[in-house]
Amino acid sequence: MANFDDLLAANRDFAADFDLSGFDGVAHAGVAIVTCMDSRIDPLRTVGLKPGDAKILRNPGGRVDDLTLDALVISVHMLNVSRIMVVPHTRCAVASNSEATLRERLDNATGLDTSWLTLPVTDGQEVSLAGDVQRVKAHPLIPDTVTVGGFIYDVDTGLLQQLV
Repeated sequence: MANFDDLLAANRDFAADFDLSGFDGVAHAGVAIVTCMDSRIDPLRTVGLKPGDAKILRNPGGRVDDLTLDALVISVHMLNVSRIMVVPHTRCAVASNSEATLRERLDNATGLDTSWLTLPVTDGQEVSLAGDVQRVKAHPLIPDTVTVGGFIYDVDTGLLQQLV
């Protein structure tokens, strides 16, 4: 258990002045952000929000998969979400490599056949983003009153560009 000592110590410092106790868990700014798991992205600060303002859904590539759609339905109907941002980013390993390349890298890293693993690769980030936004808009449990937009986050400048 010693491998986590540094993180547990940092957590104790964090908890010493923790101010979210009793928080209701809804998205106070009415926003859900679907983005990549890339550590260069700080989704809340990117759009000027703070903890409690938004629901953050992260996965490789910032893709809208089935589980993400389920979470968005819950967010819209139970957690005050009325705006959804789908935000992949520049220089993304998932978006800039073919499935064959990613699979080869995983096979080499694990020493195993990873052909059974689902990889969220794209045939072009802008095309995939448009498809992901449309997938959210077309979901029968996401009402037309919910605003959905597609953006690219530039990891080198910190800027968002709306594409959809």
